[in-house]
Amino acid sequence: MNPGRVYLIGAGPGEPTLISVRGQRYLSEADVVVYDHQLHHRQLRSARPDAERIDVGATAVQSLEQDAIAFLLADKAREGKTVARLRWGDPFIFDSGGKEALLLYKHGIPFEVVPGIPPTIGGPCFAGIPLTYPETGDALVFIRGHAGSSNAPPDVDWKRLAPLSGTIVSYAEGSQLETIINKLLDHGRPVDEPAALIINGTLPNQRTIQGTLKEIQKVVHETQSRGSGVLVVGPVVGLRGYLRWFDARPLFGKRVLVTRAQEQAFELVDRLLDLGADPIEAPTIRVIPPEDLAPLDEACANLESFDWVVFTSANGVEAFIKQLLAGPRDIRTLGSLRLSAIGPATADRLNRYGLKVDVMPREHRAEAVFAALQQADCLKDKHVLLPRADIARSVLPAALRKAGANVTEVTAYKTVLADEDRDENPDIYKLLLEREVDVVTFTSASTVRNFVKILGPGPAVDLLNTTLVASIGPITAETAKELGIKTTIMPQTYTIPALVDAIADYFMGSH
Repeated sequence: MNPGRVYLIGAGPGEPTLISVRGQRYLSEADVVVYDHQLHHRQLRSARPDAERIDVGATAVQSLEQDAIAFLLADKAREGKTVARLRWGDPFIFDSGGKEALLLYKHGIPFEVVPGIPPTIGGPCFAGIPLTYPETGDALVFIRGHAGSSNAPPDVDWKRLAPLSGTIVSYAEGSQLETIINKLLDHGRPVDEPAALIINGTLPNQRTIQGTLKEIQKVVHETQSRGSGVLVVGPVVGLRGYLRWFDARPLFGKRVLVTRAQEQAFELVDRLLDLGADPIEAPTIRVIPPEDLAPLDEACANLESFDWVVFTSANGVEAFIKQLLAGPRDIRTLGSLRLSAIGPATADRLNRYGLKVDVMPREHRAEAVFAALQQADCLKDKHVLLPRADIARSVLPAALRKAGANVTEVTAYKTVLADEDRDENPDIYKLLLEREVDVVTFTSASTVRNFVKILGPGPAVDLLNTTLVASIGPITAETAKELGIKTTIMPQTYTIPALVDAIADYFMGSH
C-alpha cells in the first residue's frame, strides 16, 4: 500500500477564494477532506466529488477533541489516503495545527503545512485598515483571544503592552474581547485611542464598527453574545476613511438569490461577489442529457449534410460538442459548416473550442436569430441543425421552415427541477418570508417556472411581491408575468454581465 500523506491547509479568513493556489491544488487532489465547520460551503466544491468529507465541528479547543482529530488524520493516512486538513485561517497562528502536525510527526506520518491568511490579517485588509503605516508606531502585536477553553485574559504583561506605540490586534469572542479592552484601558491605553471591531471579515456580510477604544468597549459589552470579531487598536484605524474599498462597492451587503443551475451559476455568482453582493445559491433547475441520444448522435454523424448549425444557448454548445467528441469524429467535422449563436455567452462557449461564429444577432432572442440568418444567407432549401433544450420555444424552427429551410431539431439536453433536498439548499420560503433577500434573479423561463413549482403558485407570487425581481431578458420576464410575477430589473442586453450591471445601476439610483 502506498503511504498516505496529510496536508494541513490554511483555508483563509472566510472568503472562499482567499485560499492559496498550493492549498487549492492539494484540496482538489485529496481522497479525504477534514474541515472546520465554519468554512464557506463554496470552498468545499474544489474537492473531488468522490472525496470523503468529514466535518470536525466549529472548534476543537478541548484537548480530547483535538487529539481525536489528530488521530483521525493519522488513521486515514495509514490507509494510504491523501488527506487535506482544511483549517480556517492559518494552521500555525493561534490554532491547533501545530498539535496536529506534532502528532503526525510522532507517528511517522508524512505531512506538509500550507499557510493561510489569518482573520487578523484578512479582516482589517478588507476593512481598509493597514496594520502598519509610517509614523503610527513600530510594533504590531497579535494577542490570543483566549487561553485554552476559558475566558481568562491572555497571560501577557499588560502594564508594558498597553502603552506600547503601534497596533494591537486580536480575534476573539465578545466576552474575551471585552476583557482584553478592559485590560488595555486599565493599564493606560488612552480611552480616545482609535479602534475598530470587524465582524464576519472578508465576507459579504462583513460589518466594521469604528470609534474610540472606549466606544468599542461599550459596543462589545452590549453585543458580546453575538459571536466573534477582530479588534484593531491603534492610529492605523484612522486610515479606514481613505482606504475602505470592500464595503464601498455598489452591491455591498445586498443578498441576491441565484436560481440558475449550480454548475452554470459560477459567472453570475462571481460577478455579484465582485460588486460586493452576497449571492444565495438556490438552483431551481438541473441540466441533464436526454433519455435518447440517438437523434443527436445521428446528427453528429451526418454533419456534412447541413449548411448551418444554430446554437441558442451555451448548454446546447456544451452538450453538442461533448456528444460529437464522444464519437469517432472531432471538431474538424464542423469545418465547412456555418455557425450561429444567439448571444455572446453562447459564442464564447464555441470560442473555447476554437470555433468562431458566423452570425450573431444584436438582440439575443430567437426572433433576432432568424432575422440575422435571413440577412446573412438565402435560407431556401438550406439544411439547418438546431441542437437545443427539450422545452425550447418553437418560434425559431417555425420561422426557418416558413422561409424554406430544412430544419432538423435534436434534443441536446433537458432542464429538470433541481434537487430540493440538497444539504446546501437554503430555505427559500423562509428567506423571502423574513425579507432577507434583496433581489431574486431569473436567467431563463425554466428558472421562473421551476421556482413557482418549488414554492407553489400562490406563495411564490405573494413572496416575490415583497422583493425585487431581476430577469435576464424579455422572454424570461414574459414568463414571469404570465405567472403573476413582476420584473423590476431587466438589462438592455440579455447577458449575465449586463444583468449584474443592471442590478448595480438600480441600487446606485440609475433607475
